[in-house]
Amino acid sequence: MNRSILLCLAALCAITASAADPQPQATTPAGTPGQVIVGVKTTAYTHDESDHIEYGARTAVGTPLRHGQIRSAAADWSIYPVGTVFQIQGDPSLYVVDDYGSALVGTKTIDLYKPSFGAMNRWGTRRVTIQVICWGSFEKSLAILKPRAYKAPHIRKMVASIEGRAA
Repeated sequence: MNRSILLCLAALCAITASAADPQPQATTPAGTPGQVIVGVKTTAYTHDESDHIEYGARTAVGTPLRHGQIRSAAADWSIYPVGTVFQIQGDPSLYVVDDYGSALVGTKTIDLYKPSFGAMNRWGTRRVTIQVICWGSFEKSLAILKPRAYKAPHIRKMVASIEGRAA
């Protein structure tokens, strides 16, 4: 990994760590940095899909969807908490979990942001091996999700799953 990528990665991990509640952790960690997960189901989405149009090209955390050296990904935040940074084997890009989707809740699927329908369709569905560079924060996930819980059952399910992780 080159120096600029490592600096970006360190910044992303620091942001995730600083966003966590300074009180004792109420949830168990997702895993260990460097963890390799084989056979992760991935799909792709784009901001022009009918179920994403109301949000535009923005993530659930309010940042622009990214597709470059650092890319946006959506997942069930009770499995891959917001801020989780990972790399797909054979792909030099880094992915950051900064979005979620109703179809992902209760699955271990990760949805990768693509900038166009063509790129989305070319990706299709793939099983990949990922390496988690740093895990995100369940506390930050809860801070974002709890105020939205009244809006939809999938959000309430993620909140309940994260709270169920409590030690």
